[in-house]
Amino acid sequence: MMKTKLDALLNEAIIELDAVSSEEALQELKVKYLGKKGALTSIMKGLGEMPAAERPVIGQVANLVKDQIEVKITAGLEKIREMKKTAKLQQEFIDVTLPGRRKAIGTKHPITLVIEELTEIFTGLGFQVAEGPEIELDYYNFEALNMPKDHPARDMQDTFYIAENTVLRTHTSPVQIRTMLKQAPPIRIIAPGTVYRCDSDATHSPMFHQIEGLLVDEGITFGDLKGILTTFLTQYFGKGIKVRLRPSFFPFTEPSAEVDIACVMCKGKGCRICKNSGWLEILGSGMVDPDVFRHVKYDSEKYSGFAFGMGIERIAMLKYGINDMRLLFENDLRFLNQF
Repeated sequence: MMKTKLDALLNEAIIELDAVSSEEALQELKVKYLGKKGALTSIMKGLGEMPAAERPVIGQVANLVKDQIEVKITAGLEKIREMKKTAKLQQEFIDVTLPGRRKAIGTKHPITLVIEELTEIFTGLGFQVAEGPEIELDYYNFEALNMPKDHPARDMQDTFYIAENTVLRTHTSPVQIRTMLKQAPPIRIIAPGTVYRCDSDATHSPMFHQIEGLLVDEGITFGDLKGILTTFLTQYFGKGIKVRLRPSFFPFTEPSAEVDIACVMCKGKGCRICKNSGWLEILGSGMVDPDVFRHVKYDSEKYSGFAFGMGIERIAMLKYGINDMRLLFENDLRFLNQF
C-alpha cells in the first residue's frame, strides 16, 4: 500500500516538474514534495505502523523517490537558467567588430610631478632626500628653530594643535633638526613633504607641500647659497631667468633673503600676477642661525651652513599657469586630465 503511494507521488512530481517554467515555481514544488511538511514526509509517517520486516524495503523505496525528485529538480533548474541565458543573448546584439574597451590609465598629480622634478634637480646637485613625521613636537617645529614659546614669529605659522606640545608641522624644517641631531656634518639634504597652517583662499590652503634644503659643512658661505639656488632656478625655469635676493627675516637664519625671479608670465614687464613689479617671490633662504646649531650641539665656530624652502603649490602654479590653488585639491578630472 505505501509503495503504491510512493510510486504515485514520484509520477505526480515528475509531471509537475516537467511543466514548471520558473525558479520560483521550482522552489515551491521542492517544498511541496521534499519539505519538512511535504508529501514524502506525510507518507513516511505511516512507516511505524508497518511490519518490521517491510520497513527496510519501504525505506529504500522512499530514498529512491527522494533522490529521483532531487535529480529532476536540479535538471529543471539548469534548464531554466540556460533558457534565461539564451533569451538574454537573443535580445542583446553584440558587434564583435567593435574595439575592446580600454581601461583608463591615470596620470600623476601636478604636485607629484613638481616634487619629482625638484628632487631630481637637487639630487643631481648632491643632496639626499630626508623625511620626518607630519605630527610634530613643538620643540622640533618651533623651539629648536629659534622660536621659543610666545615668540611673535609663531604668529606667521598659525597651525593646528593636537595637544599642548604637539602640532601638525608648519614646515619641513623639523626634518633638518632631526637630521642634525642624528649625524655630524657634512650634511646636504632636501626635505619634501606635507605641511599645515590655518590659511584658506585662492593662494593658500590649510594643507600644502614644501621642499626645504639644508647644507652644513666647514667654510660654507652666502655665496654658496646663491650659487646653488641660481643653478636650481636656471635648471627649472630655463637659462636666462633673472634672479635676485632681497634682505628678509626668518627666525632660524641670519642673514636671511627672499629669492625672486623675473615674472614667468610677463617676462619681467609687469602684469597682474606679479602686481606689475616684474618679479615673483619664489622661496626663502638664509645662513643657519648659530642659535639653531646650539640646539643640535654643532660648533658654530667650526661649521656654517645655509637653508632654503619653497612651497610646491606655488612652483606648480607658476609652471603650469594655474590661477587658483584650490584646483589642485578638488579632484576635478577636467583639471587633472590636463597633466
